[in-house]
Amino acid sequence: MRLPPLLDRLSARLAQGWQDRAVSLKALSFALVGVVNTLIDLGIFLIAYSWLGLALVPANLLAWIVAVSASYVMNSYITFAAESGRQLRWRSYGAFVVSGVAGVIANTAVLVVASFWIPVLAAKLLAILASFVVNFSLSHFVVFRARAPQPGARIE
Repeated sequence: MRLPPLLDRLSARLAQGWQDRAVSLKALSFALVGVVNTLIDLGIFLIAYSWLGLALVPANLLAWIVAVSASYVMNSYITFAAESGRQLRWRSYGAFVVSGVAGVIANTAVLVVASFWIPVLAAKLLAILASFVVNFSLSHFVVFRARAPQPGARIE
């Protein structure tokens, strides 16, 4: 049975609005996971640098590896639970790490370029926004993209 044109348009607008809202909620969840992740990164860095006496670069790399791993787990179980099926996969983890590297590159590039025209603090905030957009986009469209149902898989 086909809906009348008015109801059909209304139904399409409601479906699009629901999808847009879902993406917005995912972005908010991703940002909140990012706040927790930032605290993990900072905490591990301070422990490695101050207490363990590691040099800056190794301490930073250790902190980033722990933080990106924690972020993958949190996003798999919370933000992208529907897409991941709350399953941790090595392939998805690798893609998440690579997307994190892309985010760091975007962050650094925006910071350096923007600092020529605006104060460094403002450039850093712009760089954080740029890396958020890159990381969320890659996570949403690549790492945790909706997968086609597998034959014989249960739909929950």
